[in-house]
Amino acid sequence: MAATFLVVPQWQGSGSSRAMRLAEGASAISGDLPVSATVVVEVPSEAGTDEGSEVLRLSSLRQVRDAQLAALATMSGLAITIGGDCGVDLASIHHAGARHEGMAVVWIDAHADLNTPEESPSRAFHGMVLRTLLGDGPEALVPGSPVSPTRVILAGTRSLDDGELAYIESAGIPVIAPEALDADSITAALVASGATSVYLHVDLDVLDPGEFGSLGYPEPFGVSLATLLSVIAAAKAALPLAGAAVTEFAPASADDAADDLGSILRIIGALAS
Repeated sequence: MAATFLVVPQWQGSGSSRAMRLAEGASAISGDLPVSATVVVEVPSEAGTDEGSEVLRLSSLRQVRDAQLAALATMSGLAITIGGDCGVDLASIHHAGARHEGMAVVWIDAHADLNTPEESPSRAFHGMVLRTLLGDGPEALVPGSPVSPTRVILAGTRSLDDGELAYIESAGIPVIAPEALDADSITAALVASGATSVYLHVDLDVLDPGEFGSLGYPEPFGVSLATLLSVIAAAKAALPLAGAAVTEFAPASADDAADDLGSILRIIGALAS
């Protein structure tokens, strides 16, 4: 069955002063997707409030989460989410996990996004989303059935806060560094997880900024596009794909968007094929 693309131009989860570029990036990607297979989730224009919590813009994040879950409930087959910030995967992973028991989550990202609201240095939700999916996030956003740490794999991750490092060690979450990430290492990690399906979260900052420039939070020494494509292919060969997302495209201009869209479309094609 062909993939359906769920475009979620959310920017409220980002801590960047240029967060609105994420909405523009999602819209740029949407323009190159097949109209008949694309659903766009409406995102509020206002920033929203923290509702007395430790999470910035919580009210808007919750509104988008609910709208996204409603859209996903109408879809059948493979849904590929297009962000927006990493927070768009809160709803998508929860939805996919409810349909695919035994699902592993491969978090392909320069950052682990494992901060708790209390530990977060920025209070921005995109740095908390995976921890929230694991059950330790803001009460208003924690899913009813959290993901098990035994089914999470961090891939290409290279920028970690102290609290995240401590949690990774205590939870026993495997981390595949960029220099070790390839088809063999991701296949071995998925086999070891005992999972029966896989969800692939792709934050574009996993790529080396020398090769891909439209990023809000670039980190040096990332993976190449060729490596990322081989990892996606290997993960799909190892287990059925339960869902996927491509997030954090933050072009500074229309010219920058055009320069990087070719790489993004290759990633989306690898996920959807």
